[in-house]
Amino acid sequence: MAARTKAQGIIDDNAVAVFSKSYCPYCKATKSLLSEMGAKAYIIELDQVDDGAAIQDALQEMTNQRSVPNIFIAKKHIGGNSDLQAKKSELPSLLKNASAI
Repeated sequence: MAARTKAQGIIDDNAVAVFSKSYCPYCKATKSLLSEMGAKAYIIELDQVDDGAAIQDALQEMTNQRSVPNIFIAKKHIGGNSDLQAKKSELPSLLKNASAI
């Protein structure tokens, strides 16, 4: 339950939240795209925090997505890297509306 509370807090407190793993190539692609767009993203590397596995379990309960990256913009679940890349054209307005740039 603590992991779910922590995950929800990260989502609620940040215009862009990315649940990532440091070695994941899809996560790197997501972080690169958000960086190119000038997004102020909160990124948590689940493989580098003690409760990462618990947070990943909580995210699966919340979103039905276990894989990383798990991306939220303006508290809305975007999905993974392929979902984010598919939204590339609307990303500037999504980020602007979320006050993330």
